[in-house]
Amino acid sequence: MDKQAMGLAGLLATTGVLHFVAPKPFDSIVPRSLPGSRRTYTYVSGAAELAIAAAVAHPRTRRLGALAAAALFVGVFPANIKMAYDWRNAPPSKRAIAYGRLPLQLPLILWARRVAR
Repeated sequence: MDKQAMGLAGLLATTGVLHFVAPKPFDSIVPRSLPGSRRTYTYVSGAAELAIAAAVAHPRTRRLGALAAAALFVGVFPANIKMAYDWRNAPPSKRAIAYGRLPLQLPLILWARRVAR
């Protein structure tokens, strides 16, 4: 069992489930410029994370799943920027979370790329 792959799959699965059981925080970071319901984007992105987690967990689809994970981490970056902007005047603890997410994307992308190899 590949620990790196299982860790990545676990992270994606956990976050995917959270999109369904606690969607409000995810709704709040969907960029306003996107058409349609924020909740729809929350559910679709949660389903995508679950599907990608399953692909990463299975050896036959691991490479494709990990590349999809890297693309997902790039794709959600605008939501992290929105969160940082929206929380710029929030209490220091919330600002730390919002600003901390920005540089965290790069290690996540690199992790997914490592798993893809």
